[in-house]
Amino acid sequence: MTFQSPDADLAYLDYNATAPARPEALQAALAAMSTVGNASSTHRSGRGAADRVDLARRQVADLLNCSHGEIIFTSGATEANNLALRAAFTAGGRLVTSAAEHPAVLEVAKAITTERPEALVVLPVDADGLVDLNALHAALATGNVGIVSLMAANNETGVLMDLVPIVKAAHEAGALVHTDATQLVGRLPIDLEETDVDLLSLSAHKFGGPQGVGALFVRRGAALPYRPLLFGGGQERGWRAGTLNVAGIAGAGAAAAAARLGMATEVPRITQLRDSLEKALVEQIGDCRVNGAVDQRLPGVTSITFRRAPADAVLASMPDVAASEGSACSSGAPTPSHVLLAMGRSREEADCTVRFSLGYATTAKDVDQAVASTVRAVHHVRGTLASAS
Repeated sequence: MTFQSPDADLAYLDYNATAPARPEALQAALAAMSTVGNASSTHRSGRGAADRVDLARRQVADLLNCSHGEIIFTSGATEANNLALRAAFTAGGRLVTSAAEHPAVLEVAKAITTERPEALVVLPVDADGLVDLNALHAALATGNVGIVSLMAANNETGVLMDLVPIVKAAHEAGALVHTDATQLVGRLPIDLEETDVDLLSLSAHKFGGPQGVGALFVRRGAALPYRPLLFGGGQERGWRAGTLNVAGIAGAGAAAAAARLGMATEVPRITQLRDSLEKALVEQIGDCRVNGAVDQRLPGVTSITFRRAPADAVLASMPDVAASEGSACSSGAPTPSHVLLAMGRSREEADCTVRFSLGYATTAKDVDQAVASTVRAVHHVRGTLASAS
């Protein structure tokens, strides 16, 4: 069973925003919704709901290669990031992160250090979008770092972070490590027995699960005084009170299982499609630039700056393609991308950047359609602006 877009004329290349729900996730969620039962109840219906949650917890844990007891279900990565940073940030320690993080980390970091702004250390990134490791070592060398939070894969450029040396350096300095792995999980393998992070956040809808469901990995043995955002019945071992979203969690687990099984074939296929898209656009449009470390990216992501062609105008000129402005850090944001600015791009370059993100259901036809439409759109916008000037 394969994904069928409800809009047959649309080439959907916006997986970094949200992936189409996998058929396995839809089936699992619908099956859960067709029954009744609170997963905290002890009667037969409740136990049935709890069994669905337990299965999903194991499926997510299998995807990460960790224990199912280390998975806390949340409403998404934003909540998971909030829980992780609030738990790990202590009164006397500092929080180290980077200038290219998602707002779901940066805004949390700013909020919890409001009373001690000096406790927040924001590391620079280089022109490829990679964290300056010398700056990280310098921050750790001064001591008193409680938590290092660096994303596994950037949501705008797809640039991958090598977490192994980061974790090693942080642990040697006595700091915990959190990673927002929202864009990585389900797209590339991650083995939490080898990658020794203490905390990891994810969202199911990035790999074909339902929206509004995510998880926080908390490594067993990590000494963390959990600080729940919601108080109530004490579900999820006290980390998150509230009745469990059984249908969403079941869908998340099924999507995790499907992503794990399909990854070996999906990764090379999606990489080839991404490279084909990128090569065709660069050759046929000209005067453009691919952003980020090209050899250290997610398989399906390309961020391209089309000089002299504002991204909002380009996207408006190709309604048959779903892609995103690389210059917006959130929907409707009037400011240029903080990620691209941190990488040294100018505001004009940021405003002219489009992100294409491919995934498990992307086809060669989608890529061909996106190429043809983008080429027409960029030439149209450039021509229109040239005439107006």
